[in-house]
Amino acid sequence: MRGNGRPGRRTLRDAKVLITGAASGIGRSTALAAAAAGAELVLTDINATGLDATVADIRSAGGVVLITEAFDITDYDAVTAFAEKVHAEHGSLDVVMNVAGTSAWGTVENLEHKHWRRMVDVNLMGPIHVIENFVPPMVRAGKGGSLVNVSSAAGLLALPWHAAYSASKYGIRGVSEVLRFDLDQHGISVHLVVPGAVDTPLVHSVELVGVDRESPRIQRLTKSFTKHAVSPDHVAASILRGVTRNRFLIYTSFDIRFGYWWARKFALPYEIVMRRASARFSRLLAAQSS
Repeated sequence: MRGNGRPGRRTLRDAKVLITGAASGIGRSTALAAAAAGAELVLTDINATGLDATVADIRSAGGVVLITEAFDITDYDAVTAFAEKVHAEHGSLDVVMNVAGTSAWGTVENLEHKHWRRMVDVNLMGPIHVIENFVPPMVRAGKGGSLVNVSSAAGLLALPWHAAYSASKYGIRGVSEVLRFDLDQHGISVHLVVPGAVDTPLVHSVELVGVDRESPRIQRLTKSFTKHAVSPDHVAASILRGVTRNRFLIYTSFDIRFGYWWARKFALPYEIVMRRASARFSRLLAAQSS
């Protein structure tokens, strides 16, 4: 990623950019936006069909995709093999964006081990596999660059039913906090994206453990969530703007920025609100099962 002569600001033009989760949602929108900004893309996703569609759309618009491959980022060997191919053909990258993720919500008595394991494997270990394979070559190349990790509002705030999801999202936040300072000496900036509600396919496919999605109460809750959700294109624009302006925390909506500020400034009121929110969700679950 090359500087444009202004401290704290950068450009994606001609930068070699890896984006995971590029088949849909935030990953797809970010890939399209980065291509439009002049980036040369390295794209992955577990969904081969969706990934091919993203690549086709980028190339039809005149964008550059250097290499693409469908695989599961929880598979360390697959990530390593892809990284070896990328580095052999194109050298070290300039920007690495960990966007791929999944979600499952539920209370602790309903969550099963598989849910906890899946959240950590996909949302935390997946990005770590990418970091292990792509960031050290950036360090050795000595050209600087950027690392972007997508966390969540659930990586900042104690949202009800989000224990397993937050385990992974707080985890990637912690990784990013440390690497922010560790990589600074190498000229590599680190950025943590903390989206709130985003209108992606994940909103409609998120696993609600122990909950009947067809329940009228749950349907109303989902509609309320979607009503306040921003578009993936909005998130992508926020990500690119945050990277070029060298922001560590990249917010995609004002409510999360305000909520995090409020939680830090007013700890006791924050605890009261979170307890009430958790109790409300518990009553929702009890009403459904009665």
